[in-house]
Amino acid sequence: MVAALSALGLTAVLGGCGLTGGSDAVTLKLVAADYGDSAANGSQKYWDKLVKAYEAEHPGVTIDVTVYSWNDVDAKVKEMVDAGKAPDMAQIGAYADYAAKDLLYEADDLLSIPTQADFVAQLADAGQVNGVQYGIPFASSTRLLFYNKTLFQKAGLTAPTTWKELAADAAALKAEGVKYPYALPLGPEEAQAETMQWLLSGGGGYTDFGLGTYSIDSAENVATFDWLKNNLVGKGLTGPVAPGELNRADAFSAFAAGDVGMLNGHPSLMQMAAKKGVKFGMVPMPGVDGPTKMSMGVADWMMAFKQNGHAEQVGEFLDFVYDEQNVLDFSREYDLLPVTNSASTVMTGADGDADLKPFLEELPLSELYPVGRTSWAAVSADIKKRIGKTVSSGGSPAAILGQLQSTATRAESAE
Repeated sequence: MVAALSALGLTAVLGGCGLTGGSDAVTLKLVAADYGDSAANGSQKYWDKLVKAYEAEHPGVTIDVTVYSWNDVDAKVKEMVDAGKAPDMAQIGAYADYAAKDLLYEADDLLSIPTQADFVAQLADAGQVNGVQYGIPFASSTRLLFYNKTLFQKAGLTAPTTWKELAADAAALKAEGVKYPYALPLGPEEAQAETMQWLLSGGGGYTDFGLGTYSIDSAENVATFDWLKNNLVGKGLTGPVAPGELNRADAFSAFAAGDVGMLNGHPSLMQMAAKKGVKFGMVPMPGVDGPTKMSMGVADWMMAFKQNGHAEQVGEFLDFVYDEQNVLDFSREYDLLPVTNSASTVMTGADGDADLKPFLEELPLSELYPVGRTSWAAVSADIKKRIGKTVSSGGSPAAILGQLQSTATRAESAE
């Protein structure tokens, strides 16, 4: 995930699409994820406002939107599809499994050419399976290293640019009594994100950049986790909670409470920290010899199921969803990065969006999860389960990364 906060968990289960009256009257069902952190800013309010505006311009078309928390939304859509009652559209975390089963419309079947041309290139590319786009990017984010300015000033530190500097800063923060000099959330909630950011900073990644095949146990990746184990975790610089037991949400909360010196964060952390009065800075993730050249990017996806037909009506609605102003409204409401070039250009030049500019600058340099592979779901789940053990006292980075590579190989063979 783009990594988003969940709030509301609505329980209505939707059925398939049906006619609502005359021959031209159509109801389109959309199931969407909740990006709000309270009832006051839940995504249902965003969709209700957008749908009201759309329906006013399109008599005869009704858009029925139900929002679920991120804990539930993917499972709810799967239940509906398995029951033969797929929604017309789903805005969730992954699309590849449905595309592999030929359940989704191609983006070409839905969207106008101007809408398709406006998507940020690497996001559109990440929505492809075998060169065909099925996943339509809906929201995105990148990661930066956040640091607590107050704690850094007290210890006489500047923001790190290399791993060596990061470790030295963490040691100095520990000497000042900071609970989490560096927060390393390798717990099951979102371990695949923290892992990928570190792999990229070490010159590796989940896949081989040239061949596109999984390379989880590459020499670069093993070296990265050896360094983490020996230079951060082994020296007690990652806080009172073991990395394998620390989840991203808890790490963010600890940063907002002033207990964390450094951690990788996405845009929503800015608002969390500011509300608590934490003064923070943001810099690109340090690498072996300097700032990381490639950041981790995350996208969430919109997709349209073929079961109920209505490609024309779905496409017209999605063209409206991706109108520049609607993309801006959503991105600003939830501190996320826009998925279109037009909205990105506006936000880059707007004074009111200055806090998001560092993340926007990282987006063209970002690498996304291999979401176009149906194998990724199994690989990601195994990373969440195992990766924390790489840095435990008895863990072997090489052995555990080898096990993850075996999982990836088996999952690829099953595709």
